[in-house]
Formats: sequence, structure tokens, C-alpha cells
Amino acid sequence: MKETILLFNAPDKEKLLKIEMALFPLHIRLKKVPVKDYCQPLGVLAGAKDITPVSGEYDGPELPDTMFVFCFLSENRLNQALAALRKCGAGPFPYKAILTPTNSAWTAPDCFSEIRMEHEVLHREQAADKE
Repeated sequence: MKETILLFNAPDKEKLLKIEMALFPLHIRLKKVPVKDYCQPLGVLAGAKDITPVSGEYDGPELPDTMFVFCFLSENRLNQALAALRKCGAGPFPYKAILTPTNSAWTAPDCFSEIRMEHEVLHREQAADKE
């Protein structure tokens, strides 16, 4: 499968250009997912052949923030992409996921909710550790 980064709720044009320029040298496809496709499983959006698309279009709200889903990248390539995104100055981007067999059937809103919940738990634990 082709190395792909799914981008949901893309930032403004200036930040998006920084993201595109950061990823361009890595030759990783950046796919900006339109809101109407948020009902599709992440695996379908990434191009996986073993996930079945759903019919219809998403009619819910936009995600509250930008989210990246990294698909088919090796650990080394993932680290390169993350470093490029940190360095480009468009972030920070707290909502990031890696496509897995478990989440490949999730929709974008499902994935975002899970990531946000994990962040909240992590930040509560970090705050408790500081007390």
C-alpha cells in the first residue's frame, strides 16, 4: 500500500502549505478528506482493499480540530513524517493516530473521540503525578 497521511479538518491555507512543503521531500501522499467522507471507514479512505465502503454521506459536524491518520508507514518513515510536521511550524497537532487493524473500521469522528479521550486520561494522569 502507498504511504499515506489522511488529513481531517485541514488547517488554514498558510498552515496547510507548511504541512505540504514539509511532507513533499518525503514523497508521502497527503490526502485531505472532505467532511462528506467522514462516514467512511479509515481503511477505505487509506485505500485498503479489505475494508468495505459504506453508502451515503456524512452529515454531521466538522471535527473540533485537525487530525492526522498515518497509514502504511514504517516506524522510520513515521518518525521522519512526525519530525517534519514538528519542524514545519504549522502545529502543534495533538490529534494523531496510526492506522491499525482495529481502527481501520472506525470513522473519523470515532477515531477523533478515542484520541481525545486518551489525551484527557493522559493529561489527568500527568497532572496527578505533579501533585
